[in-house]
Amino acid sequence: EVQLVESGGGLVQPGGSLRLSCAASGFTFRSYVRYWVRRVPGKGLDWVSSINSGGTTTGYVDSVKGRFTISRDDAQSTLYLQMNILKPEDTAVYICAKGYNDYSFDRKYDDWGQGTQVTVSS
Repeated sequence: EVQLVESGGGLVQPGGSLRLSCAASGFTFRSYVRYWVRRVPGKGLDWVSSINSGGTTTGYVDSVKGRFTISRDDAQSTLYLQMNILKPEDTAVYICAKGYNDYSFDRKYDDWGQGTQVTVSS
């Protein structure tokens, strides 16, 4: 059974930082493209970031470029999202998702976690 468990969310003031983690099990972690997406209140599910199976290629939605960094630790089957200079508009439930192969960046998600809440407010 594929399991993706996010952690690290919380309440932070604008300009602050959080590091999200996603612990994975039930599949060969290093063989899949990985994603962070977020569910924004009233806006649905939006793609945030991607990382390929080798960790050499990353992508970000324009609004987080220069502030967020995606990374992966294949030895521990864990995906990370370092979030800096957080803004109120970053408030969302952040969800870890798994791609269906090791090379496609088409944002098709085979599995996903339940998410961790990030709230940015003063």
